[in-house]
Amino acid sequence: MRFLLYTHSLVSDWNHGNAHFLRGVMRDLVERGYQAKALEPMGAWSRENLVKDQGEVAIARFAQDFPTLQSERYDAGFDHEAALDQADVVLVHEWTDPALVARIGKARRDGWRFTLIFHDTHHRAVSAESDIGGLDLSGYDAVLAFGETLRERYLKAGWGRRVFTWHEAADDRLFKPHPEVEKTEDLIWIGNWGDDERTAEIASFLIEPSAKLKLKGAVRGVRYPKSALESLGKAGLSYGGWIANADVPMAFAQAKLTMHIPRRPYVESLPGIPTIRMFEALACGIPLISAPWNDAEGLFRAGKDFLFAENGAEMTEKIRKLLADPEQRAEISASGVETIRNRHTCRHRVDELLAILSGLGVDTSTNSPKETAA
Repeated sequence: MRFLLYTHSLVSDWNHGNAHFLRGVMRDLVERGYQAKALEPMGAWSRENLVKDQGEVAIARFAQDFPTLQSERYDAGFDHEAALDQADVVLVHEWTDPALVARIGKARRDGWRFTLIFHDTHHRAVSAESDIGGLDLSGYDAVLAFGETLRERYLKAGWGRRVFTWHEAADDRLFKPHPEVEKTEDLIWIGNWGDDERTAEIASFLIEPSAKLKLKGAVRGVRYPKSALESLGKAGLSYGGWIANADVPMAFAQAKLTMHIPRRPYVESLPGIPTIRMFEALACGIPLISAPWNDAEGLFRAGKDFLFAENGAEMTEKIRKLLADPEQRAEISASGVETIRNRHTCRHRVDELLAILSGLGVDTSTNSPKETAA
């Protein structure tokens, strides 16, 4: 059985969290005996910025870190129909060019024998409704939305015939605890700046508590303006810029705690959807304190898997207490790892995907009809 995934980029994770999840899903598919290949456009914003920021060596690392994954770039002359003809399941991400979204859908409407799924992992359905509403999804067999509120938004708007909730998750082959690593930092926060969607929250839940407690901490991520870097420096936090996702588990292992600071559009309009970094942090066993968000779907056990802080003052106090209590840190760490391993790994999501495909009438055996015919 052959999976073809249209992505913004699989190779680059520069300001592109969806790459984290798709890598884990593809790795699991391959380990189960399926064939999986990604297609990404030439000139993809994430990849171009990664090369500009880090050089070609960052691209070369992808093959070293993920040797079982295949990704091919396409240009305006690429023969998409030839690629589609070899696929049993085609997964199209919502950042794909609208004309290509329609072109792939037309092939499915014309009777091509692949199952076609649209995959949405962003807030544009509420923050830029016309972008999603303008897509031609009439040929798509199903939509995967990364939260129940987003699924309901699709259903209410009539975007897609069948819509399923498919949360992101952690690739626990990569994201796991490293208890052998010495703790050299009080805290680490790994997150991108991004369009002022959490500027005030970063100040309130990260910068101000760090300054008040005189913490030794590190920040990793991209797109930080000069003013933000100055604020981090004044708070005593070191800034390391981009970090390859494959290096994140070791970075987490060197700190005593981390935090989850969701983007405002999710908190206000799409409750129940955490950032993927929360799944990954808990999988690594680092104690986590979260800024407010509504876990509407009960993904985690608040107070056990992680702690909530309602405001900056409460974040400051919880950081102070947690740093002084290694026993509580150990309890939170173990609980978070347990929840991820029981519910939120990429293996779980592949199980869910295969169940959805079976419900659509797809033969999910590793030997697909096309492979048998070949």
